[in-house]
Amino acid sequence: MNGGIFGVIAKRIIVALPIVLLASILVFVVLRLLPADPVAMSVPPNATRDEVEALRRALGLHLPIHEQYWIWLTKIATGTLGNSITYAQPVFRLIGQSLPATIELVVVAAVFATVIGLAGGLVMHRLQGRAGEQAADVASTLIMSVPEFLWAIFFILLFGVALNWLPFSGRLDPGVSVPHTTGFLLLDCLIAGRPGAFVNALEHMLLPALALAFGTAPLLMRVLRSSLMEVAQEDYVTMARLRGLNERQILLRHSFKNAFLPTLTLMGVQFSFLFGGTLLVEVIYGYPGIGNMMVEAVRNTDLPIIQGVALVYAFAVLVINLAVDVLVLLLNPKLRVRR
Repeated sequence: MNGGIFGVIAKRIIVALPIVLLASILVFVVLRLLPADPVAMSVPPNATRDEVEALRRALGLHLPIHEQYWIWLTKIATGTLGNSITYAQPVFRLIGQSLPATIELVVVAAVFATVIGLAGGLVMHRLQGRAGEQAADVASTLIMSVPEFLWAIFFILLFGVALNWLPFSGRLDPGVSVPHTTGFLLLDCLIAGRPGAFVNALEHMLLPALALAFGTAPLLMRVLRSSLMEVAQEDYVTMARLRGLNERQILLRHSFKNAFLPTLTLMGVQFSFLFGGTLLVEVIYGYPGIGNMMVEAVRNTDLPIIQGVALVYAFAVLVINLAVDVLVLLLNPKLRVRR
């Protein structure tokens, strides 16, 4: 088993390296081909031509594209990612300050999506052939047809404005502060022994996490239901019925375990999209993650930040897919082949 797991990890890492390289080349070249001039966005309106040219040379934008890319690649290798044009700080530091917020939001959203998706899939399977089947199918289709940013706006209007139940801006209330230890706010609250701040942080995270989860959960519901319908036709399910097991026992002991694997594979793909979906949701909720930073960088034509964040998104997708592959290997004995 270990050989199979380590083999998958090794193969994925080998494949990931050229993918990250190609993604970095694509992002770098496309940004250089855009008509926007980052230097013109950074200098004051009364700057002279010599001042503009001096800044251009300081940023290395006067060099050919391949030389600029090589310089950036060497900065990636040293872990610096260059300096932000807008903030005049290392991009690596800026991303390090914002990335924990996005990771925390994605993890909470993934938990919500998993719970809602699996529970909804089981309910839809149990409703098969009953009066509520069509209603559940229409409801899942309706939820799936609404994008994350519309859910985000709807939740603000309903739970934030109309009902005034939950906050919808930032990570904490203005009067609440927590010592910065790891950057992961929920964890920092626990480390500091601040249960009140933990609840406050979770309240701020609830609406954006649910908005992201609602964009993913319906598809998980439908795939799990389809997988359960296929598994129900297998011989071992028929044998379980002949042994006198009731439908609930068959579902939990036999059907769900085998139907979960296709759903798990889909979860890897959807959670990759979930990470990218934080872009607009963070802006809508004023959430200080890398999605919000990316939008600000695009607005200011801050190429180093755009390049760095795009690289982080590509790396996150590869890591999520690798984790799902390893989990599928652990849960499926047929794939545990010793090399």
